[in-house]
Amino acid sequence: MFIQTESTPNPATLKFLPGQTVLETGTADFPTADGCEISPLARRIFDVSGVTGVFLGRDFVTVTKDDATEWDHIKPSLLGAIMEHFQSGKPTMDGVGAADHGDNHNSEDAEIVTQIKELLDTRVRPAVAQDGGDITFHGFERGIVYLQMKGACAGCPSSTMTLKMGIENLLRHYIPEVAEVRPVAV
Repeated sequence: MFIQTESTPNPATLKFLPGQTVLETGTADFPTADGCEISPLARRIFDVSGVTGVFLGRDFVTVTKDDATEWDHIKPSLLGAIMEHFQSGKPTMDGVGAADHGDNHNSEDAEIVTQIKELLDTRVRPAVAQDGGDITFHGFERGIVYLQMKGACAGCPSSTMTLKMGIENLLRHYIPEVAEVRPVAV
């Protein structure tokens, strides 16, 4: 098994590509070790000293480290943990479905919300996934779209610029009812 690695715009996060499916559908975000008991893969990765976050995508794993830890010191252990997991035959998640978009909106905005979600799914999510992250819709209210950045994109120095200059401009261009995009911290 050969696992490729890619840097991300977030210097504290590295993207691992195991060359096989990690999650069949959706994504799973573990911003801390709390709650990772539902994922044997995330548990293994959190066992490596210095890891502060794990994000699972369709065909990738992103790992976030603390500032005191150097990638050169933990990367071999992370590669070993990921390889051991896939060779063990254990599932990535223990019988739990992965997260998807939230649905916080009222019925009069349903058509706008559908348009927002379609643009996020077709234009934004693929680009964000290339950087080792994901974005989820959390609501639309009075012209404001609430989104959450996950994985490598959460805490990335350029995430505010991505939200404001990229995603906000895209949504405003196609959907005149959108006035602003705001981040949601969960």
